[in-house]
Amino acid sequence: MERDYPLEKVRNFGIIAHIDAGKTTTTERVLYYTGVSHKIGEVHNGETTTDWMEQERERGITITSAAVTCFWTPTYALTDKNKKHRFNIIDTPGHIDFTVEVKRSLRVLDGAVVVFDGVAGVEPQSETNWRYADEANVPRICFINKLDRTGASFEHSYATILDRLTKKAVRMQIPIGLEENHEGVVDLLNMKAFYFEGEMGNKVIEKEIPENMKAEAEKYHAELIEKIVETDDAMMTDYLDGKIPSIEVLKKTLRKAVIANDIFPVFAGSALKNKGVQLVLDAVVDYLPAPTDIPPIPGVNPDTDEEMVRHASDSEPFSALAFKVATDPFVGQIIFFRVYSGSLSAGSYVYNPRTRNKERIGRILRMHANDREEVKQVYAGEIAAAVGLKDTITSDTLCDEANPIELNRIVFPEPVISLRIEPKTKADQEKMGMALNRLAQEDPTFKVTTDQETGETIIAGMGELHLEIIVDRMKREFSVDANVGKPQVAYRETINGSADAEGKYIKQSGGRGNYGHVKIKVKRMPDLTKEEIADLPKNVKHYTDFEFINSIKGGVIPQEYIAPCEKGFKEGLDRGILAGFKMVNVSVDLWDGSYHEVDSNEMAFKIASSMAIQDACRRANPVILEPMMKVEVVTPDKFMGDVTGNLSSKRGLIDGMEERGMNKVIKAVVPLSEMFGYMTGLRSMTEGRASFTMEFLRYDIVPANVAETIIAARK
Repeated sequence: MERDYPLEKVRNFGIIAHIDAGKTTTTERVLYYTGVSHKIGEVHNGETTTDWMEQERERGITITSAAVTCFWTPTYALTDKNKKHRFNIIDTPGHIDFTVEVKRSLRVLDGAVVVFDGVAGVEPQSETNWRYADEANVPRICFINKLDRTGASFEHSYATILDRLTKKAVRMQIPIGLEENHEGVVDLLNMKAFYFEGEMGNKVIEKEIPENMKAEAEKYHAELIEKIVETDDAMMTDYLDGKIPSIEVLKKTLRKAVIANDIFPVFAGSALKNKGVQLVLDAVVDYLPAPTDIPPIPGVNPDTDEEMVRHASDSEPFSALAFKVATDPFVGQIIFFRVYSGSLSAGSYVYNPRTRNKERIGRILRMHANDREEVKQVYAGEIAAAVGLKDTITSDTLCDEANPIELNRIVFPEPVISLRIEPKTKADQEKMGMALNRLAQEDPTFKVTTDQETGETIIAGMGELHLEIIVDRMKREFSVDANVGKPQVAYRETINGSADAEGKYIKQSGGRGNYGHVKIKVKRMPDLTKEEIADLPKNVKHYTDFEFINSIKGGVIPQEYIAPCEKGFKEGLDRGILAGFKMVNVSVDLWDGSYHEVDSNEMAFKIASSMAIQDACRRANPVILEPMMKVEVVTPDKFMGDVTGNLSSKRGLIDGMEERGMNKVIKAVVPLSEMFGYMTGLRSMTEGRASFTMEFLRYDIVPANVAETIIAARK
């Protein structure tokens, strides 16, 4: 079977934005104009295609990223009408509690459309998502949406992009009229005005630029051309000699610059009022990369660790990255994957380098949000879902067993908030374990642990909303009723000094005894860059929050007992000194010890190591760390004093203030423990007119008086 669409005609892109900037509404318009859905669903009516979970419809927010395949023929005459393109689109959530969805989607997409609110401009999560896109090196198109809203300003929103995100943004369009007079857009490259008429704005009408906008359009047209020619030396020379390149040449050069992340084109419109969306789709075709335009994907050979790459081509060996696990009520577990090279047929086997096992792919589905179409084969550059994989988790590589490769894994942030949870009845007990396991497989930022001392189950995630949705899904999808405790902050412990210690575990009973003896030094783990970590000597193992240095000389502890020692250190750090929280950022140096020919064994060394590290940390000035949140409050001017005073009383540090339209924006860094239930207090303080967003920033040392309270509460 041949591929039905050439690779050059495929675009894999995501729609990313701050919560409430209009991503899902934009996606709905895209589906309508590309003929996937016959009527447009509205978020506020709870009828959208991509927000298909009940929780999403009730809350009017996106929780999981939905994948959709659709087709688009560019609207204007410059492009050949037979050139239909295939779009694989992912609509991602904006809420920071579901940040994992954006991060993993960006990893497998070739481009992104970043949607901004035409009133607010750049908001905190727009910055976070932009940062993720920078890390993943993804080319972007900007769409300033909601220009029909009261208080909308294209120029203000554009200025916030230049100011907070990138100096490389450039206007491709300017709006014709704002607020209720928003009628269409002026295309600054072709110097034409476009209006959107007919049912749902599906007719794109090209006209001349209105007289009163000609001067402004000329000015920005010149600016755009300058920005484009600056990216190509030969064109720059011609341009300075007075030669203006043709539109076709300008578009080709602009495409190159967008793919290289040298220019981010900015478009305008209003998805809700059906203005401007088709031109953004044209821009996706014209400027965002096809799988063939992006550099080959890097990975390592799982057997030899040597670096290798795979090119986007059907003829190379098969390689794909699993970026999401979802549970479907009808077919069971579905694995979403992106094919980077080669092709895959239903019924064939794939190799997973992490588990070193082969698995059979039962069926391959092409997803349209929660509808699906079964396909026999998928090719390089496609995004699809597989049924039948039992042992595959997020960020696993699937490849050809004869030519194995392990693609770089996706790194996820650690959870900052936890809850105790218990089943309501005995019958719920078994089901709860299964449900939590299933949900933890789907979401790498959701962790389930058992408290060793009390035997209670603890769930941890990225925020209150995140855990609330998890508990809600347990009830609806797995019909498990649970009682939930108060949210707990994920405190950590560390040491602020250094100390030496000795651990001995010697038990003599009839027959063989136990003998383990270690001497260690502990200190605070240094902050190292990626390069410094790569240059560390062979005897140093550096993890994200623990470092192990093996300084044993002359076999005073035999080699086979070194790994149990490391395991013992890790277990000792899992229960902190002061209040039993996990200890982080500790560097432990195993420098001496002794063993017994007959009585020494792995368990003895593990216990001795665990005792030694607990003893050493106790004397190395242990401290408690707490998560600090970056908080941004948007409030009317007259409540500003109350809000800042209230944040200061919560041990918050005010970071800065600015104006946004008629409102004031207060930026602060506040401990997470002080932010529970903040929304209620903020509403009563500001007559319900203020709103806030927060995201995790870093861990800081807790003040002494607060530490005493925490320790007393844990006793």
